[in-house]
Amino acid sequence: MNRMVKLFLSGRMMWVWLLVLGLTVPGCATGGSGGAAATDTGASKPPPDDKLRVNDQVSISFQGGIDLNAHEERIKEDGTITLKHIGSIKAAGKTVGELQADVHKAYVPKLYRTLVVTVKAEDRFFWVNGEVKINNRYVHSGEHTVLKAIATAGGFTDFANWKKVELTRVDGKKLIIDCKKAQKDSKLDLPVYPGDRIFVPRRII
Repeated sequence: MNRMVKLFLSGRMMWVWLLVLGLTVPGCATGGSGGAAATDTGASKPPPDDKLRVNDQVSISFQGGIDLNAHEERIKEDGTITLKHIGSIKAAGKTVGELQADVHKAYVPKLYRTLVVTVKAEDRFFWVNGEVKINNRYVHSGEHTVLKAIATAGGFTDFANWKKVELTRVDGKKLIIDCKKAQKDSKLDLPVYPGDRIFVPRRII
């Protein structure tokens, strides 16, 4: 009888220890910190691309430079802007903060002992009009091409002329894109820069 009692008690203790172990092992309990950590990791996405690009307009103000006036300029095709005394400086591919630091470094201490530089960039937009489903302006974030921009506008209508899509640059330069060919050859799918306008004409029936 005593032996049976001991066996019973030892078995019971074993289940108690198993229960304690199960509660203390990380990740074993449903809905524990392991699940929350996975959710947080999934939500922690990289920030959107905030690099300056060709045709972005930047505004630069100076405090402490007596002969320096505020400067506004669109980034040129070669990715540079031109500033007083220092000439060309690379802007495309940098964040606003990086450009601000580089401009300051170019002036101080070589030309000025102290100088406060502030760089701002305009909101980026492009326009898609004509025979697309949603005529509108769209925020330019990340890289865009003509086909991607048209897809953002809901795609072509049934009356669109795919072969004579007009892409107008900020400087007025107009390019004609054959989107049928661009679908097969990505080199023909031209990049879309901030300020660009896309017009899809109506095909002649």
